[in-house]
Amino acid sequence: MIKTANRIANVEEYYFSRKLAEVRGLDTPELRVINLGIGSPDQAPSSNAIDALIASAKNPANHGYQNYKGIPAFRKAIADFYQTTYQTTIDPETMILPLMGSKEGIMHIAMAFVNEGEEVLIPNPGYPTYSSVANLVGAKLRPYDLKEDLNWGIDIAALKKSDLSKVKIMWVNFPHMPTGRVASRAELKELVDLAREHQFLIVNDNPYSLVLNDNPMSILSIEGAEDVALELNSLSKSHNMAGWRLGWVAGKKELIEAVLKVKSNMDSGMFLGLQHAATEALKNGKEWFTSLNKVYAERKAVAQQLLDILGCTYSNDQSGLFVWAKAPAHITDVEKWIDEILYGTKVFITPGFIFGEAGRRYIRISLCCTVESLNQALTRVDAFLKKSAVSDLSTAKA
Repeated sequence: MIKTANRIANVEEYYFSRKLAEVRGLDTPELRVINLGIGSPDQAPSSNAIDALIASAKNPANHGYQNYKGIPAFRKAIADFYQTTYQTTIDPETMILPLMGSKEGIMHIAMAFVNEGEEVLIPNPGYPTYSSVANLVGAKLRPYDLKEDLNWGIDIAALKKSDLSKVKIMWVNFPHMPTGRVASRAELKELVDLAREHQFLIVNDNPYSLVLNDNPMSILSIEGAEDVALELNSLSKSHNMAGWRLGWVAGKKELIEAVLKVKSNMDSGMFLGLQHAATEALKNGKEWFTSLNKVYAERKAVAQQLLDILGCTYSNDQSGLFVWAKAPAHITDVEKWIDEILYGTKVFITPGFIFGEAGRRYIRISLCCTVESLNQALTRVDAFLKKSAVSDLSTAKA
């Protein structure tokens, strides 16, 4: 039997890759599964983006290989977006590298900067891919806790007291997934100062900044960040283009060139039609995001009702596509509880343990589902809980 590489020994198949196959197996015409687990926007991109894709795809000249750095119009649209959205100036010629979704950027950045055995600071709870990629490049994982008693903020004082001499990258993600925490400028400044002092790279993964968030911010707007920071961003969440795989990394010229060395050896430039579409999507004005966030706010209200009947507690001050909530105290095994709900109601909710040990007592509900479906989920779960309560009472009397 051919043995696999040692580098994947500590890397598991992505949870949703495995779990969603199980969830799909429960789907029947009589009772469809309601998936409240995935943050895949269910609404369409703007019509101008779709029209641009169609027009470009019809041009026979637009189907060849493209420049690894993307077309100038796309990079300029990103730079304009940063100026308008974050009041941050970045050079479209030297400080932007388009990516086929920002997720690939996590791998490219790790390969460009991390040597085997060097340490990577990983948020706990946090996006599982940060840990998986660190394992793949042979790094040593250093989880840092986002603490509930700090409103899911980073304990920067504790970091300052720790040995950071072997740290090469610190992953941050604000607005944070899964907790919905938005960092203040002061917090980001402290983190940038820490990175400068200890000479490690700080990377902000920033796809949620325009979703239910009144104060979008880029780490590149922080004084001193230019020498030690990169930022990943994408059109997946804010522009309803998750399946289009359109993202970028932005930062100092020398840092971008290092990422390009990896990217250019692993893939080619993205389809020209997608770049034309992305260029148009980035021109969406304030009314686009106002309309989008109105929909998400309506969904969030129903998601919170569902959490209420589950007996969960949560903060009303959360940004992004999810609602993060703490399971009731009497639930001893949250993963088992979520599976009981799944099999009893065909409603799938994400258990928090997949985001790290700090998420073990929590669950996450996605807002990428219609109000009608969320209300249906609420009805199913309410009936299930009432039936379970009657069953428990009957057992107790027996």
